[in-house]
Amino acid sequence: MAGYTCVQCLQVLRQGARASAPQARLQSLTRRRAMPPLIRSFGTQRKSLASSTEAKQKHVHGQSCCVPKPSPLQRAAHTATGPSVNTRVALKPTNLFHSFTDSPSPAIRQRAEFIKQNAFCPHPSHQQTRAPVSPHDPEARKDAVDAAPPAHSHFECPDCGVPVYCSEGHWMDDFEAHLEICDTLRQINEDDHDLHSGRFFPEFNYPGPQDDNFVINMTNWDTYLYTREFEAINDDRSMRQVTRMLTYPQTIGSVLHELSPYSVRSGGRLTAEGLKSLSALRYSLHPPKAGESTDIKGLRLKAPPVRIFILGARAESSLPRDVWLQLQYMYPRALLHLIFIGPESMANRDGEYPLPERTPENPFGGIVEDRLGGQMKITTYVDYFHTMNKAQYFGPFDPYLDCFMLFHPGLGHPASSHEWEETLPQLLETKVPILCTGYTQWDLERDINWVHEKCGGEFDVLLEPGENIFRSLRWDLNDQDPHDVSCGNWGLWAFRGKRYEASFIKEE
Repeated sequence: MAGYTCVQCLQVLRQGARASAPQARLQSLTRRRAMPPLIRSFGTQRKSLASSTEAKQKHVHGQSCCVPKPSPLQRAAHTATGPSVNTRVALKPTNLFHSFTDSPSPAIRQRAEFIKQNAFCPHPSHQQTRAPVSPHDPEARKDAVDAAPPAHSHFECPDCGVPVYCSEGHWMDDFEAHLEICDTLRQINEDDHDLHSGRFFPEFNYPGPQDDNFVINMTNWDTYLYTREFEAINDDRSMRQVTRMLTYPQTIGSVLHELSPYSVRSGGRLTAEGLKSLSALRYSLHPPKAGESTDIKGLRLKAPPVRIFILGARAESSLPRDVWLQLQYMYPRALLHLIFIGPESMANRDGEYPLPERTPENPFGGIVEDRLGGQMKITTYVDYFHTMNKAQYFGPFDPYLDCFMLFHPGLGHPASSHEWEETLPQLLETKVPILCTGYTQWDLERDINWVHEKCGGEFDVLLEPGENIFRSLRWDLNDQDPHDVSCGNWGLWAFRGKRYEASFIKEE
């Protein structure tokens, strides 16, 4: 025992042992006589090992290593008087609403400071800080000249807890306009605190491969999660959390799958040209069973992988790979190759820096991930697509094996449209389907108008614009403008470069 106890505790033990030595010996003899020899030896070893471990840990942390354990009655009284210090969950489901400034999460408090330093008060009495980007932009209500100077948003609404106005007076004066999104901002507040609550997230446990005999129902989120055998999600907040990430692979899969909810029937958004293009891709993604097996006799030739080019990749490139594997599980007999391209494709992936050197074998410094289940490969390029396409790095393109995906590209946004002017004609030349999403209806319409303006008459619409069935159910907040609320992949449409088919005329 002396080898596992610190010097201070040994002195306390010696002083107490002198006073109660006869009684301690009597109690120890009584216990030894009551215990069988085998149990006594095992219990002695276990107690000595446990005491030594606890003594070492407590001595290292500067604590007393001989503190008596509380009795069951003391533990019950302590639980009744106050919560335990080592509770794993910091926030309960009924205690998720906190103002951003007084949030128990340091990350949210830091976010509040960022909003206060960058967001401006949307009250109409202030001058404009930028050109309005939509009719729904709060900047459109402001006077450009005859008004008060701009002021940062420092006042937090007590109902949503987000810094939205410069003062309480402006908040009360413009309360009717703020009331339109106040409930949504409160929901965003609670969802953010839920992510930082420390609770266990069973909704992020994704299922693995599924038998081919089970049919996936893609009518909506509920039927998809049920037929893919996800764990039951009975809470709206958990549903919003899980769809925030799954919207990226599921948006692609819902269009390319043979059981896609988008059809050419009455009321469907798929056009005749869209049916032609998607039928070619579905032919490659759903090959017929060839009787292959694991032995030599069961080896069969497979088609080349279907390449899905995700251009302008940002946050989607840093998603957990278990999320992207859900796309591969929808096509168990096909090979997939996801290619992330864009100058921000390595955002939130600081652990993988520095980037690989550009060599003759890898001229654009691609990062290859080829151990993802055996049927999927992911490659990331920190470059522009038009630069790589000029070098014929990906050509030739095949309508049966290639597809482009643009998540929130901002084609018509004033700040990013110049980056797509050179890329868009090259995309149309490939005659490959191009899927495109938008944050809001206005964002989607702005991109469509820009494509019509730049390449009018040179493309065919494959999927009519509209709301994405598998959009994110969670709303997101723009930290530079708290009144700008959107959700991931809200809208969806598809187009392709026009094909000019020649028809033969019989000569008379």
